[in-house]
Amino acid sequence: MELVDQHRSAKRATVIGMGDAPPPVSLRLGRAGQKALEDLAQLRGVSKAEAARQAIEEAAERERKRSGLAAEARRLAADPAYVAEAREIVEWMEEVNDDSW
Repeated sequence: MELVDQHRSAKRATVIGMGDAPPPVSLRLGRAGQKALEDLAQLRGVSKAEAARQAIEEAAERERKRSGLAAEARRLAADPAYVAEAREIVEWMEEVNDDSW
């Protein structure tokens, strides 16, 4: 970020370095969403805007992980060797369970 010249106005000083900022987002949360946001902000000790940013980032990360897990499950289900080994393990577990009763 560039240093502010003493002869520049305060208005000019506030916008230096903000050219890369994404545009603001506006949304209607409804009563339940507003209450949830207020509770989250209070619990975390942050502003509602920061709580919303955190929640969005956390939700996106959870979705990325779920997508990755789903892709891994599809890959394993398509692997005949893995499927055969999994079936053997299930059969063995059923035998062990039957023997213990």
